[in-house]
Parts: sequence; C-alpha cells; structure tokens
Amino acid sequence: MKKLLSMVWVCIMSLTALYANASSIVTGEDGYRLWLKYDPIQNQGILPEYKKWLVNWHVEGNSKTSQIIRDELDYAFNGLLQASNPTVLNSANLVVATAKTASQFLPEVNQQLSQLGDEGYVIRQMRYNNKPVVLVAANTDIGALYGTFALLRLVQTESDLSHINVATAPKTKVRVLNHWDNPDRHVERGFAGESIWDWHKLPDYKYQKYTDYARANASIGINGTVLNNVNADPIMLTPAYLEKVKALADLFRPYGLKVYLSIKFNSPATLGGLKNSDPLNPDVQVWWDKKVAEIYQLIPDFGGFLVKANSEGQPGPGDYGRTHAQGANMLADALKPHGGIVMWRAFVYANEKNEERSKQAYSEFKPLDGKFRENVMVQVKNGPIDFQPREPISPLFGATKQTPMMMEFQITMEYLGFSTHFVYLGPMYEEVLKTDTYAKGKGSTVGKVVAGEVYDYPITGMAGVSNIGSDRNWTGHIILQSNWYVFGRMAWDYNISAEQVAEEWTRMTLSNKPAVVKKVTEMMMLSHEATVNYMTPLGLHHIMGTGHHYGPGPWVDDLGRADWNPVYYHRAAKDGIGFDRSPSGVNAVEQYFSPLKEQLADPKTTPEKYLLWFHHLPWDYKVESSGRTLWNEIVHRYYLGVEQVAQINQSWDSLKGQIDPLQFKQVQMANTIHLKEAIWWRNACVLYFQTFSNQPIPEGLEKPKGTLEAYKAMQFPFAPGQGE
Repeated sequence: MKKLLSMVWVCIMSLTALYANASSIVTGEDGYRLWLKYDPIQNQGILPEYKKWLVNWHVEGNSKTSQIIRDELDYAFNGLLQASNPTVLNSANLVVATAKTASQFLPEVNQQLSQLGDEGYVIRQMRYNNKPVVLVAANTDIGALYGTFALLRLVQTESDLSHINVATAPKTKVRVLNHWDNPDRHVERGFAGESIWDWHKLPDYKYQKYTDYARANASIGINGTVLNNVNADPIMLTPAYLEKVKALADLFRPYGLKVYLSIKFNSPATLGGLKNSDPLNPDVQVWWDKKVAEIYQLIPDFGGFLVKANSEGQPGPGDYGRTHAQGANMLADALKPHGGIVMWRAFVYANEKNEERSKQAYSEFKPLDGKFRENVMVQVKNGPIDFQPREPISPLFGATKQTPMMMEFQITMEYLGFSTHFVYLGPMYEEVLKTDTYAKGKGSTVGKVVAGEVYDYPITGMAGVSNIGSDRNWTGHIILQSNWYVFGRMAWDYNISAEQVAEEWTRMTLSNKPAVVKKVTEMMMLSHEATVNYMTPLGLHHIMGTGHHYGPGPWVDDLGRADWNPVYYHRAAKDGIGFDRSPSGVNAVEQYFSPLKEQLADPKTTPEKYLLWFHHLPWDYKVESSGRTLWNEIVHRYYLGVEQVAQINQSWDSLKGQIDPLQFKQVQMANTIHLKEAIWWRNACVLYFQTFSNQPIPEGLEKPKGTLEAYKAMQFPFAPGQGE
C-alpha cells in the first residue's frame, strides 16, 4: 500500500508540475500578437489622463470598416485601459468620424482633410462642450481605420496626447507585400514555415490568421498584398483558384487591403491553348481582356498584376522579340478600364548581352522611359545586384522622368541569415531612401524619387518581399517582426527614422520600461552594421553559398555562368580584391548622376562601405578611416562583426526577467545560433581571402579555428527557402 501511495504521489506531483508548466506556456507571449498586444498600461502617471480622454468613445458610420474600428477600440481599450465604453456621439471623449461629422467638432478639420486624400487622417486633442475630446478624422472609413491604429500606437507607446495634432497622408500610393508563396505552400526564400495561405482549404475555410494578417497590415498602412510567387504558377488564374483569391479579397477589403496576383506571362498559351503568348498577337490581347474581366467580376477592387518576365528562365515578351514596355502595356490596357495596375519587375539579367550584371537593369529600362502606359510601374530592387546585406542604390532611381520606379525591398532574410540572425533592416532601408541620386540636383533622394516628388509620376509605390509564414510568431524570429513593421512605416513616410521606428516597435511588442526600450533599440540599430561586418565588409557582395544562399561561399567557381559565382564579384587575387566598376573597369559608375558618379569613380572619395563594390584594390592599399592596410581592415571588420553580435547577445541576456519569458527564450535561442554562424562566416572568409593576400592575421586577433578545406566541404541539402 505504501508503495502504491508513493507511486500515486509521484504521479500527482508530476501532473502538477506538467500543468504548471503548461499554464506558463499557454499564458506566455509567443509572438502571435505581433505589435498589437494591448496589454494593460503600467504607467500610473499617464493612465488617468488616457481614461479621461479615451474610455468613452464613439465611431461614426455603418460600413464593415466602421464596425472593425469599433471592435478594435473595444478590444484595445479593454486591454490597455481595462475599460471600454462605447457611447453616443455627444457623450464621447474620443470620436472617430469622417469629414462631415468631424467638422461639427472642429470646423477647420475639413481644410486639413482636403489635403490628405482617401487614406490620410487627422488626430487632434481639443475641448468641446467644456470637456476634453480626441478626434480622429478622415475622408473615408479606411482613412479613419488608419487613424485609429495610429492613435492606438500612441497609447501603446505611452505618448502624451494632451496637445496631439497630427495630420498625415501616405507618401506612396501603392504599399504592398510581395509573397513568394507557391500553391503547394512552399515559400521561396521563406524561413518561417509554410505559406499562411492554405489554398487547399480555401475558399470555405478561412483561418483567424488571415484576419489578423489584415489587421497587422492596416495598423502600419500597408494597402496591398501580392498573394503568390513572382515565379508564378499559371494555376492561379484558373476559375477554381480565382474563387479562392476572391475569398481572401472579401476578407481583406474592409481593412483597405487589395489583392494582387503574380502572373506567368505565357498563360495564354499554357492555359488558353493559344499558339503563343506574343503581346502583339490580337488573340493574346483578347485572352487577357477576358481573363481580367473574369477577375474583376469576382473581385471588383482587384489591384492588378506583378510580373517577372525574361528573368531567370521566366517567359516574357523577349521570347517574341518584343520589349518589356510592349509586354507591360498589353496587360496595362486590359487592366485600365477596371482601375488595375501593372508592377513590372526590373530584375533582369542575361549573360548573352556580354554586359556586367549590375549595369543590365539600367541598360534595359532607361531607353524605355516614356514608353510605358500610365498605369505601369517598374519595380526596382534597392540595389543593382540582388538584395545584398549592403548595396549602393540602383542607378535606375531618378533615371526615368516619365516611368515610375517602384521600390522593392526584401523583408525576408534570403542573404541575411534566414530566421536566426538578429538583424533589424530599418537602418538599411533608411540608408537607401536618404541616398541622394542628384537626378534634379542636390536633394533628389531615393525616397523623393519613389514618392513622385522629383518627377510627377502618375502612380507611386513601394513593395516588400514578405518574411511571413505559418510559424506562430509569423516571421520565425520575434525581432524580425520589426522588419515587416518598419517596411510599412517607411512605405507610408520615407522620412521617418529607423531609430524612432525601432523604439516604438519595442514599446509595442516587448516592453515600455525605459531601460528595456533603450537597450533593445541600441541592439536593433547596431544589428545591420554588425551583419555587414561579419558577412560582406567594405563593399564585398554576393559571396553566399550556392543556391540556398546559406552561409559563406566565396570560393564557389563552378556554376553555369560567370555571374552566378561569388568569385565573379570579389575578384580576389594576389594583386588585391574588389570589382572595378570605375571608368578603368566596366564603368558602372557612368550610370549615376554627377557628382555621385565622380565620387564613386575614385577610391579616395568612394564611401568605404562601397569601396570594394566599385574598386579592385591592392592588399596593401591604405584605408583612410583607420590607417590600416586593406587586408588588415577586412580582417578587423570580420572580427568586429562577431564582437558586435556577442555584444548584442550579452545585452539581450541582461534583460532576463524584464521581457516575457517566451519572447526572451525564443530570441535567446536564435542568438546562440547567430553567434555561431557569425564566427563561421568570419573564419571561412578570412581563411579563404588569406590564400590570396598571403598575409598573417593582424596582431591581437585570434587565429580562425578550423580549416578552409573543412568549411568548403560543408553542405546543406535541405536548407529552407530554396526555389523550386
């Protein structure tokens, strides 16, 4: 009996421990709520004022969007303020309304709103009938939704609302996520699980995650989503799949989120049975007219098409001797009667043209300026190669006076450590958007070009290649949620600083404690530079492993064409390292405006961060900022990157007990991988480049562990996110 009782007691204690542990898991923050956590405000200094202004609220309107605003406010204030009281208009301290009602409170608001379009909004704190009132006003209910989320952001970050006076509208019209998701749920260059779109269960089964996806995008002003991969499967245009797309479009519409589709250019032949897909073939044009009409019959606000053509094996107008403009214009003509647009990617390169890869997009699209329809944007990657950790700007920005250049940033981490490296991309986006093109003299920044402020483009846009997947925390790494977030904030306003966004994201997602906010913001702002240092310092680029792009592979030299090989880009040899794109080399600098091209033509005036991008320099070249030789500087940068990652890890570890334990542990586990892989990058690259420099590791730095042969022998056959 005693033995039996003892066994029972052990079982009871084990179950107690299990349930205690399960309870902590269930109640912990696993990252699903993103930055929309709405946990109770702990700041007792500001809480009474918030309750005075916000608890009694009223939302005007009867649309689905108006109801969404009501639901969001009720959910948010019950969480943030522990109180929510929807009330009638005259009793409210918070009013969300469109212009007619808003003007009853504040007559001059109509003047402000007249400048803000369909998506802009005003947030004002004032007194009305001898009581404090916060007014959120817009011309449309979608604008009111954006304004509501902006107000909630201010509350979540514990901002002072006593003199709030905000009037803002998006700088770019089309702000979209590009999902590289396939119908089988594989995500090309995706590192956060499968695609969130379960095409097999659609159109009838709609996950809660679809709604929360729309909420999250609306909260940062993203107004479009391209549902499928640019390497498109034509099945997406079949009637069965269009019904599935319609189900998502109907769900997203009240959140201001339009759906777009990537299309296969040869669909008229593969789907329609035509002899070809020549854009000048009348039968092909009719096929597209009918297909577009079919789509709009199902989805009246369909956004349009994203097209990857004549690139990396994809079909396009070039197959028939036609130009990109002729291909894009055929689709634009079909879409125009319905209000749709074409986003035509400029990512094209072909070795048969015998032109250096970084120059090819400019050479292809600059001569076509003025030949595209007004509802076409050319979608350009931020740099001239391919989403590298750091690149100079694409010379196409500012080069086309009549053709809108749409920015394409990569949010997913294809070349940046997948989903285990702590890398906040805000500083990179900011660096690009604030770079001066000099297209119309000083001050013609990339941000202004994209926003149509340098040339008066009929349409403007910014796209981000999504890092979202089926993982509970959406992005595979909680910190990487910030890259989705900062993309939306900068697409709305390119002037916002990366540091401001990092701070507000931290407050909304992790903690409002000043010490935590300061430390996490510092980590985030350091992280991108650290990554560049341990991967591709001083302008090195495209030295990742073959195909999967996982880890270092600067030695790769056995692929089918020269510009697929890392050795093509770094040109390491006994005489030095770097790619000569100056006038003495391939003269890629000629594609930029003066004085930028003259600056980049001379290694003494080229910013050091781009030094080896534009110049092949001897190993004993003196680097001005440090006085070191080029070899010593490269090695020091690689070691500095590892030290910076270690610093980030130590800072994160110091926050134990100040951040939700599930959030803390997720990031801590990823940080362990991050540091190991930063060391791998450093050791492999330094050992490889040392075979050309024939110089010792600088004094004071430990010798890299392992052998170059061992690093070269590493293989990763199941690395995630590879193309299919």
